[in-house]
Formats: sequence, C-alpha cells, structure tokens
Amino acid sequence: MKKICVIGSLNMDLVVNVDEMPKKGQTLIGENFKEVPGGKGANQAVAIAKLGGDVSMIGKVGNDGFGQTLINALKADNVKTDYIQIENCSSGVAMITVDKNAENSIVVAPGANFRVLREDIDKCIDSIKQSDIVVVQLETPLDTIKYALQESKQLDKYTILNPAPAVKLEEDIIKNVDLLTPNETELEILSGVKIEHEEDIIKAAQVMIQKGVKQLIVTLGSKGSLYIDKDNVKFKESYKVDAIDTTAAGDSYTGALSVALSQDKDIQEAMDFASKVGALCVMKEGAQTSLPTIQDVLNFRR
Repeated sequence: MKKICVIGSLNMDLVVNVDEMPKKGQTLIGENFKEVPGGKGANQAVAIAKLGGDVSMIGKVGNDGFGQTLINALKADNVKTDYIQIENCSSGVAMITVDKNAENSIVVAPGANFRVLREDIDKCIDSIKQSDIVVVQLETPLDTIKYALQESKQLDKYTILNPAPAVKLEEDIIKNVDLLTPNETELEILSGVKIEHEEDIIKAAQVMIQKGVKQLIVTLGSKGSLYIDKDNVKFKESYKVDAIDTTAAGDSYTGALSVALSQDKDIQEAMDFASKVGALCVMKEGAQTSLPTIQDVLNFRR
C-alpha cells in the first residue's frame, strides 16, 4: 500500500443543532452543543486512517486547551502526528450550525492553521518524501499550498487538491494538481463558468484541465459524482441514505479516494468506494466522529 501525507488544517468544531438557519439579526435557541475535533486536513487524515490507509499529517495547533486534544484525537485514530507543530497562539476553531434537514453553515477562525508557512514545509519535507500521495485543501495560506504542491511534484508525488473553502487560484497552484475534487459551487468559483446543467460542469472542468489539472472528480451531493479528464467523462450515482449531518461528507469522500488510489484501484472502483464512505458519513453527526471505518464500508448495504 502506498503512503499518504495530508497537509492542512486542524480545528475544534463547536457544533449546535437548530430547526432552521438563523436569518440576519435573528437569535435562535439551539440544542445539542458539542465540541468535536475537525478541520478539513485533520478530517481527511482521520478518514484515511480509519479506512486502513497509512497516513501522516503536516499542520499546526495552538498552545491553548484545544491544541493537545486535537493531536490526541489524531493519534487515537492512528494518524502519524510527528509533523504537527504547536504555535504560541490559538488553535483553529469552526462554529458549525446544523439544521433539521442536515444542512450546515460554518464559520472558521483559522488560528494556528494560518501559521503553516513555507519553512514549515521544508522542516517536514521528510513526510512528503516518505509518501506517494500528497493531499491538500485551502484552510492554510495559499502561498504555503503553492509551495507544498510544487515541492511534491518535484519529488514526483501524486497530488490531490480538495479546493475548499473555494477561492480563485493562480495557475502556479493549479498546474501542480493531479486530481482536483471540488463540488459544483467550488468548481464554478475556480473556473469562472456559471454552472446550471451537467454540460456546464464538463465545460468548467475542461477549463481547469487546460490550466494544468490532470483529473477532476466533481461531487454532486445526493446526485453522485462526475469524473472528468481530457478524454473521458464518467458518472457515479450516489448511495441513497437518510442524512443526519453533512459535516465532513466532502472530506470523507476525498479521504476515501486517496485510500482507494493508494491501493491502486481504478477510478471507477475509487469513486464507488468513496460514495459508500460519503453515504455512511452523513448518517452520523459531527466531523471526525462521523467518519466510517473500513469495516463499516465492508458491511455497507444499499
């Protein structure tokens, strides 16, 4: 099995449930407040580890009450944490509101995540060297992400970018991405193409391919996912389940793809595996607490 390195964020998720999302200026009474380890980078690393992947993580936490808790949570799920550093600042925090339809609204205070710099990639370069696949997101500084992808490609690693939260990216980032895993909204922001129909998704994906991305898997929520490269388009229908909380669904999908590719599965097998993982994820509350194990996936039935 190939080794995976995740470079990204660690947050403590502060989650509250409501019937409906608050409107501007409105105060609601919520329920079921929870503190749950999260952050897109950490979520993806834990997803990979729970699915049997060999994964290490590069990132930072603060020296506050959340920092060691976040590291301990990764260790408990068998993520290698040797390259996670502690900064003299607050840890990343995400305020998450989940409504009765399992939709969520998230505000992130990055904290230590925005102190992951180029020199930290150099300090942790052994983690990249020892891996075959490098996974990144957009909750750390863009300059650091650009540098990490550049170094990874120079070391001949397969790179996966989950472009969330989505922002316009310079071509020096895009050209070093082998697999891009956006949802429809993220793809629209990245490509500048208005997406209303499936043909718009394909058009937008081709824009990204022209900029240097080799492959895309666009997640379509409950509809499924779409694989696109310069020659092929392949659709994978989602598994239908009763969703409780969509938090970390995208992270679980990207993590699952990474594991499948580390096991040399073809793209259709990888998408099917990731679809099962995403379906299992939304059936539970929370971020890392909702991520399924490989045994859960093996026991999964439609």
